Amino acid sequence: MITANPTAGSEPRDDVRFRVLGPVRAWRAGVELPLGPRQQRLVLAALLARAGRSVSLAELVALLWEGDPPRSAANAVHRYVGVLRRLLEPGLPARAPGRWLVRQGGGYLMRVGPDQLDLLAFRASLRRARAAVTAGSAQEAVSCFGAALEQWQGRCAADLETVVGDHPLFATLEFEYVAAVTEAADAALCSAAPPSVLQAVRQAARRHPLDERLQARLMLLLASDGRQAEALLMYRRVSTMLRDELGVEPGAELRAAHERVLRGRTEDPRPSPSVATAPGTAVGTGTGGAVRPGPAREEERRTPPPAHPVPAQLPADLPCFTGREHAVRQALDLAGETGGALPVLAIDGMPGVGKTALALRVAHRVASRFPDGQLFADLGGFTSGKGPSDPGAVLYGFLEALGLPRWRIPETTDSRAALFRSVLATRRILVVLDNASDVEQVRPLLPGASQCMVVITSRRRLSGLAAAFGARLTGLDVPSTTEAIGCFLRRAGVGRPDEGAGAVEKIVELCGRLPLALSIVAARVLGRPDQPLSRTAAELAAAGEGLDGFSDDDRGNDLRAVFSSSYRTLGPDAARIFRLLPAYRTAEFGTGELAAVAGLPLQAATAALGELVRSGLLTPLRRDRYGAHRLVLAYAAELDRGARQRPAGVPRATARRAAEHVEVAHPGVDDVRMMTAA
Repeated sequence: MITANPTAGSEPRDDVRFRVLGPVRAWRAGVELPLGPRQQRLVLAALLARAGRSVSLAELVALLWEGDPPRSAANAVHRYVGVLRRLLEPGLPARAPGRWLVRQGGGYLMRVGPDQLDLLAFRASLRRARAAVTAGSAQEAVSCFGAALEQWQGRCAADLETVVGDHPLFATLEFEYVAAVTEAADAALCSAAPPSVLQAVRQAARRHPLDERLQARLMLLLASDGRQAEALLMYRRVSTMLRDELGVEPGAELRAAHERVLRGRTEDPRPSPSVATAPGTAVGTGTGGAVRPGPAREEERRTPPPAHPVPAQLPADLPCFTGREHAVRQALDLAGETGGALPVLAIDGMPGVGKTALALRVAHRVASRFPDGQLFADLGGFTSGKGPSDPGAVLYGFLEALGLPRWRIPETTDSRAALFRSVLATRRILVVLDNASDVEQVRPLLPGASQCMVVITSRRRLSGLAAAFGARLTGLDVPSTTEAIGCFLRRAGVGRPDEGAGAVEKIVELCGRLPLALSIVAARVLGRPDQPLSRTAAELAAAGEGLDGFSDDDRGNDLRAVFSSSYRTLGPDAARIFRLLPAYRTAEFGTGELAAVAGLPLQAATAALGELVRSGLLTPLRRDRYGAHRLVLAYAAELDRGARQRPAGVPRATARRAAEHVEVAHPGVDDVRMMTAA
């Protein structure tokens, strides 16, 4: 474990040690430090539990005062941080940033490494253990698991347990601990070395008496160590507790362990890279529980079912996907990185630009790197007719797909998020979150383990993910002319009679190279196999500046509906500016001129333009200059015409309000026309 005394020859800056896996403690120069009152120790515990990542001031205030902070709460946190800094660095001048405890963003961060903090030492040993399992070195794996578990001297922040309770910051680490104990037990069973981790598994099972996975492994370890009677007695005790406290019978895993103990077969039945079994042999047990090779029976040579469900939720890849080579290559590079941080790819862009198609192409390309499965959710951030999905509901579905029984899924979103991170701590899972509304919706859905990966799409740029998690942000623009032509031809089919006459180029131009528009027109072409492409191009040209040429039987793919789902998120100022854009008949817009025409103060116009950018309806070109896609401008023009065309006797303001708000109930400009013409 991390020792209190510094190693010989260490530099002064390394002469500090912390412990958070158990009572919170700290040493400097081999001398234990007095950490002060409860709230000050809580601040230190939170910083250590986050282990090298910042804790926001708001999180610290909520932890210290449990939702009822005094007005002086922020000042009190700053004061506690100042005292801790001077404890760690007695000669530190007032207001100096310090070496260990530093300000970062809107919070604080403790700079520590595995040599200073038991939590990071635990994780380092755990990584070595998992690498040994993968390499097939069973004994080394068990040894590293043992070194990892030795770091735990009780629950995280054990001296503050009555305060921290089930707080997500600390509960997450407890789940991480349980996952490590479970892996250690599996490795010990595969290597015939149960006594080496038996005590650690026994302690974990005592702390979590209703965790059937832990109880099952403890039973098998006891039996493998020659304690079958104790294992059977334990099964009866756990079964009684499950019935009395939860009203349920033992689950399949616990029953299977009981059956193996009765039959004298206590080895881990799952295939493991740490066990190399020669063809024609199987693992069996002799008297006294020693593991030895024996003749293989036919049923033992069959591949057993996986230990947990492997979800495969990805929708089908687009068969006619083309282009985007650079974006795909960047995503594949990210999936292959091994820097220790969770790989997060956030794709943003205007409505209909092909974000979901790119995300699914990337997901299918990298899926084989995530053998424990793929999770997918449409978060409904910009979906007509319903609001954004609740993260808690999404987590419930994910946890069910990962094999958790419903009674084990907590009620609150924070607790579900902590459990989700714990379950994925030992699995390689790809998570695809489509159509996200904002960072806050996504944050609870992120795993904590670096062996997983997350792909997100949103019309908004999720800059907060880059700041907090180092996410790779990819802004998607319309494809090049060559890519757009290839996209259209693959969707519409090749060999059309007049492809060489410039009809395809004209169609692509009229679609503004927007992938959704291209797909709508291509579907129409497929439905009219005898109609030449030149006629399709003429129909689009005859539709003029409107969107009549891009209607679709599926309202979810109709261009008006897609643009409307972004327009509905705008406030009144942003909506007014948006409808004024077509009057400029220019490719660029400036803040000052838009503010003047809309009759808004410059500050209000700037905020409104920010809304338009975040919704994907405007694109920043350079400082104080913005642009919009030609089809987006066509939609804005239709809205403006709908607002201005009102029947006699209806006040202009009434018609304008109807045009601004009708899409909340009925997205699409056709409804605006009905209201203003009725």
